[in-house]
Amino acid sequence: MFRELVGSVRKSLGFQFDRKAIPASDPAFSELFGALPTASGVSVTPHTALRVPAVFHAIRLISENAGSIPFKVYRDGSKEAAKDHPAYRLVHNRAADHLSAAQFRTDLTWDALLHGAGFAQVIRTDDGRPYAFRYLPPGTCRREIDDFGEPYFIVTLKDRRQVRLSTRDVLYLPAPGYTSPVNLGREAIGVAMLLERHAAKFFGSGARPSGVLWNENKVPDNDKGSTVVGNMLADYRKAFLGEGDSRPLILQGGWRYQAATMNSTDAQFIENRVEQTREIARLFGVPPTMLFDLSDGTYANTEQMEASFQRVALRPWLDRWQDAYATVLLTEDEQDEFYIEAVIDDLQRADAKAKAEVFSKHRAAGNVTANEVRATMNMPALPGGDVLANPFTTTGDTAGSNDNPDTGKDAA
Repeated sequence: MFRELVGSVRKSLGFQFDRKAIPASDPAFSELFGALPTASGVSVTPHTALRVPAVFHAIRLISENAGSIPFKVYRDGSKEAAKDHPAYRLVHNRAADHLSAAQFRTDLTWDALLHGAGFAQVIRTDDGRPYAFRYLPPGTCRREIDDFGEPYFIVTLKDRRQVRLSTRDVLYLPAPGYTSPVNLGREAIGVAMLLERHAAKFFGSGARPSGVLWNENKVPDNDKGSTVVGNMLADYRKAFLGEGDSRPLILQGGWRYQAATMNSTDAQFIENRVEQTREIARLFGVPPTMLFDLSDGTYANTEQMEASFQRVALRPWLDRWQDAYATVLLTEDEQDEFYIEAVIDDLQRADAKAKAEVFSKHRAAGNVTANEVRATMNMPALPGGDVLANPFTTTGDTAGSNDNPDTGKDAA
């Protein structure tokens, strides 16, 4: 009966039947019902993980930066944008009539970080040219491997029908290790959720009493004793909970009051929360300062951490996007003539001074040409820019060396 229930659930979700049984202890069993087991007992799912501010901001940083960086189609061997290629509009302007290319990259990167992969179907014209992307929500597409080791995709339609598509028809953006960081780091995220929950209870409903009232004498267990305790609690509320004017707390009949103080273990609670933020930063490869953990942040190392974010966290996602775009938008023959690349010049503007110094030294040493420098800045080549000459010692190009700079005529 239980196997039939699991089978019906898998069928309704669009899964194929596996011959191998899944034990209840297998994480895949819990993923089937939308819950990931953790040692802390907290159920970590893509939906609940976003309630942790550090997780939400880390995913937002990576996905929105991946979406905001423009992509272009170039002709091989130059930095000339191939605007006449049908893929140019899809990667640079609009992924569909209702969806910009930037928002499209943001959505699929978000899915990959939360669910392990992002999917989109390529819509083509009658002659096979790519026309638009159709976003595939999580759970509607899965990647399979055939008996020959070739990957393909199974897409579940709204009417529960399933269609098989090739790798040329589905843009596939996998997460590192083909697994969601939320899944791999569910223990760290679960601890952060527990700390968040405890903090809410601590400051909200009172995980710790604000004080202790006790009496060294025996309190009569009758109506009179209950009345004394009730009156005392009423005076306590007026004194400490803001009910009425501020007034001192006066105790009678041997009653004593002692305020509850935070011990050394409780004082480390905030340190534990900071450490979990750093743990989540490690999980996503985001510097802690970019998650607003400024405990060890300075002006110098914060700038370096931002550069580290571009290299360690963001650049691999841009490489995945370049590969995913090329797989579905460029044929095998076109890949010899065109290539798709992210324009990261805006990310490097913070280091513009350092870049200029490096380029100047290489140009003075004759290591690179002017066009090679322009290529790194995503600028087209210029005529005569392929000469290895020192621009700081050359007064003019060879063709115009006999021209008079004052008259523009040949010198007599």
